[in-house]
Amino acid sequence: MRSSLVSLISGLLFGAGLLLSGLANPHKVLGFLDLAGSWDPSLALVMGGAILVGTGAFSVARKQTRSLLGFAMKLPTASSIDKRLILGSIGFGAGWGLAGFCPGPALVALGAGETKAVVFVVAMIAGMAVFETLERNRHTG
Repeated sequence: MRSSLVSLISGLLFGAGLLLSGLANPHKVLGFLDLAGSWDPSLALVMGGAILVGTGAFSVARKQTRSLLGFAMKLPTASSIDKRLILGSIGFGAGWGLAGFCPGPALVALGAGETKAVVFVVAMIAGMAVFETLERNRHTG
């Protein structure tokens, strides 16, 4: 029960941050990505702040064996840059640049009734299904 409450509060806080920062607004995101046009640098400050907070949180988390709720820490261990990482990054960036959404903000925009978010989330789920199918085939065949 306690972990569900913490998850709910964390999700609400994350969603509120996305709304307040403008990351759930595809026009704001596309303005940030339009380096050759009318570039809007304001999201760079949001991202910079997120990187600082994340860096501090991960440096503390690496020294812990248990989370604040008592669960075992499960931090990423991969450190290599391979073809799958590069192709995934290109796909993520292309989708972000075309739609103005990435997964978290798309879900927030969907909850806020943004019509474009419906199309993005359906495409995102389809992409996840294709990935899972390819992964399953990769490991069995």
